[in-house]
Amino acid sequence: MIKLVKKFMKKVFRDLFRKRKSLKLGLYGPPNGGKTTLANRICLDWLGEEMGSVSNIEHETREVQIKEKITVKKGSNELSFSLVDTPGIATRIDYEDFLKKGLKEAEAKKRAKEATKGVIDAIKWLDNMDVVIVVLDSTKDPYSQVNITIIGNLAARDIPVLIVANKTDMKKSSVKKIKSAFPQYEVIGLSAKKGTNSEEFYEALFAIAG
Repeated sequence: MIKLVKKFMKKVFRDLFRKRKSLKLGLYGPPNGGKTTLANRICLDWLGEEMGSVSNIEHETREVQIKEKITVKKGSNELSFSLVDTPGIATRIDYEDFLKKGLKEAEAKKRAKEATKGVIDAIKWLDNMDVVIVVLDSTKDPYSQVNITIIGNLAARDIPVLIVANKTDMKKSSVKKIKSAFPQYEVIGLSAKKGTNSEEFYEALFAIAG
């Protein structure tokens, strides 16, 4: 019964999206889950250029970034959209955490302020999204306050969601845990960095938004 409902809802969303001129696809998730890495992967695959810079320090992306007119092709079908890479969602941002990463106090405070604004902007942008890809680090516990907050905000808005269990190239990766945590959504295991399982990812993207 649940599968039938899901198929029906996907059809409704697909029919709705076909009538729209500009589809907005947002990348959401906690810091360092791999959103920008995935954005770069998509842009490299279909535009031949990267979207933004990545870093091992959290909140490298502190402003919403948009790449217009991306077209993904699958056989004779095409899916065109604007890709929106958002700052990592966090329930707590402390400048002292940046000090531990080696930043000087002034830079750490500046980064914390920008990161806080970025989180607020990312939540606001949810109202503009047609489809959201939630990018989670598959090496970490999915039952975090941040993840639950993100999923809760999406559920409240009835936005179609695809969850990417990223970093499957790492030893501690567990796609199964993420599937168990959020069984109501499609979950695709992926290494955005290496491009592993990209084909399945694009197929899932077509299924939810194509």
